[in-house]
Amino acid sequence: MPTISQRGVQMPPSPIRKLVPYAEAAKKRGVKVYHLNIGQPDIETPKMVLDAVRHSDFKVLEYSHSAGNESYRRKLTSYYERFNIAVNHNQIIVTTGGSEAIIFAFMACLDPGDEVIVPEPFYANYNGFAVEAEIKIKTITSSIESGFALPAMEAFEQAITPRTKAIMICNPNNPTGYLYSREEMEVLKQLCLKYNLFLFSDEAYREFCYSGEHFSAMNLEGLEENVILMDTISKRYSACGGRIGAFVTKNQSVLDAAMKFAQARLSPPSFAQIAGEAAVDLPLDYFDGIKAEYLSRRDILVKMLNEIPGVFCPNPGGAFYAMARLPIDDSDTFCQWILESFSHEGETVMMSPGTGFYATPGLGKQEVRMAYVLNTEAIRHAMVCLEKALEVYPGRTAK
Repeated sequence: MPTISQRGVQMPPSPIRKLVPYAEAAKKRGVKVYHLNIGQPDIETPKMVLDAVRHSDFKVLEYSHSAGNESYRRKLTSYYERFNIAVNHNQIIVTTGGSEAIIFAFMACLDPGDEVIVPEPFYANYNGFAVEAEIKIKTITSSIESGFALPAMEAFEQAITPRTKAIMICNPNNPTGYLYSREEMEVLKQLCLKYNLFLFSDEAYREFCYSGEHFSAMNLEGLEENVILMDTISKRYSACGGRIGAFVTKNQSVLDAAMKFAQARLSPPSFAQIAGEAAVDLPLDYFDGIKAEYLSRRDILVKMLNEIPGVFCPNPGGAFYAMARLPIDDSDTFCQWILESFSHEGETVMMSPGTGFYATPGLGKQEVRMAYVLNTEAIRHAMVCLEKALEVYPGRTAK
């Protein structure tokens, strides 16, 4: 019998989705599950965006340009101008979600065996993309005590080897919600210039900043040839199923290489490009109400978490995630137990174990990630469930 590839063996399963069967079983038992485990916003996709797709009129659903529809790419340049990011439409490749933008960056900039340094905890799917590209993720650890601030320059320098080709960040961060400051971004600039590295910047949550302003890697003067921006409409417009992202850089050699990968997959999804183009025309105040809603959710979540005995949760500056440290022995065991063996008044909570966001063995065993993508009333109920669960969990580590 033929065997699968080593790549297939090494490809990690999603640590975020592995608990789905336990949540489904709980629902079959009649238990209400509050889903704080995944970044699927409950905010409605803007009607204007959906109507653009509904009212589209063409006879043939044909391929777009491999780089994406020119009309959409030109619209995106005006979107980026709002953030003082000056690019032209030929410096943008529309991708199948932000995921493909990350894969294009790995494939176009790194050879098999090359290394990219990523502060941990980090978005778990970076691991899978690295396996696909046959590159290595090398981590340096940020601390929950510091709110997951960027590690010191010395930590990066100690991790750099002759195979290091890039540093990667997510800003604001998934899973921690940490918002990197301009000063921290300048540190990364110094490192990239000193060691001739690419800077990959995943900015999927750009609009969701609550304490301070977002500073894009594309705004780092003198680093224009090193920066690759990865972007997506998924979180911004609550359009995760659209699968439309963007790969943006001013480095022409990188663009030329990435375009060959784009040509190989022919074109990004056509209907979702129509949606993405319409989204650029949303009123400029569109995000004001949404940010206020997420801020309210964050404040309730963090306050209630820190009121639970033995729990610590730093206040995230952006995105819609929080990492909390719980008085538990093992987050994988606890997140399964709370679905499989616990309910409070017919309700329970689904969270993501912290271990899935670390590469260093043993880290994250007392941490969980929560996505505050539910309304405030649901969050209140979920936090009550969590407090009650911690009171009776057999693996509790604090009195």
